[in-house]
Amino acid sequence: MSNNNGQKLAGKVAIVTGGSRGIGAAITKRLAADGARVGVTYTKGAEAAASVVKEIERAGGKAIAIQADATDAAAVKAAVEKTVAAFGRLDILVNNAGTAIPKPFEEATLEELDHVIDLNFRGVMIATQAALKHIKDGGRIISIGSCVGERNMTPGLAAYAATKAAVKMFTQGLAREVGNRGITVNNVQPGPIDTDLNPAAGDWATPQIANTALKRYGHVNDIAAMVAFVAGPEASYITGASLTVDGGTNA
Repeated sequence: MSNNNGQKLAGKVAIVTGGSRGIGAAITKRLAADGARVGVTYTKGAEAAASVVKEIERAGGKAIAIQADATDAAAVKAAVEKTVAAFGRLDILVNNAGTAIPKPFEEATLEELDHVIDLNFRGVMIATQAALKHIKDGGRIISIGSCVGERNMTPGLAAYAATKAAVKMFTQGLAREVGNRGITVNNVQPGPIDTDLNPAAGDWATPQIANTALKRYGHVNDIAAMVAFVAGPEASYITGASLTVDGGTNA
C-alpha cells in the first residue's frame, strides 16, 4: 500500500479498547481507513464489535474483535497478544474504554465510584503496560480523556473528572519515560459528543450545550479525526499533550 493521503497508517497495527460503539467505533473505522490493521476490544456487545469489523472489511481494511473487559488485566494482556499474533506487530494503542455515571457525588455508591476509577484510570494503565511490551519505536499511545479533566462545569461528574485529570497527568509522565524510543503519548479530550453514553437529546445535554462556544454537540468523527492525526506521521513532535476537542467548552 502506498503512503498516500488515504493510507497514512499503512503497515501500522493499532489496538482500540472499547472500540465497538460510540467514539471507539469511529476511531477504529478511521484508523482502518487510514491503512492500519486494528484489534478492537469490547466488554459486552459482540454483535456491535462484529459489525464494526465487517464494515472495515467491506471497505478493504483488516480488523479483529476480541472480547476483553478493560478492567481485567489478564484479558487485556491476552487481547494485545492476540492482536500481535494476528497482525505481526503493534504500533498504536488507543485507550478509549471508559464510562461516566453522572449523579451528585454524595449519592454515588462505592461500587459506582470503584467502577469509574477501575475503567477510566486503572484500565488505561493496564492496557498501556501491556502494549508497551510490544509497541515499536516510533509508536503512539493515545488516551481519550475529557475536557472536564481540566475544567469541570457539569455537576454530577466530580469523580469522573478526577479520573480524566489522572489520565492527563499519566500521559505527561509517561511521555517523559518513552520519548527516547520515539514513542509519543497524548491525551485527546472530548467535550460533549453525541453517543449512547451522552446523547445530544439527553437530560444532561442542555447545560453541556450552553457551556460550548459552538452551541452544539460534536460528532464521534470529530474525535476520530484528532486521534488519526496524532497517530500519524505528521504528529511525531507532539507528545505529553492534552488536545481538547470540545466545541469551545473550556474556552
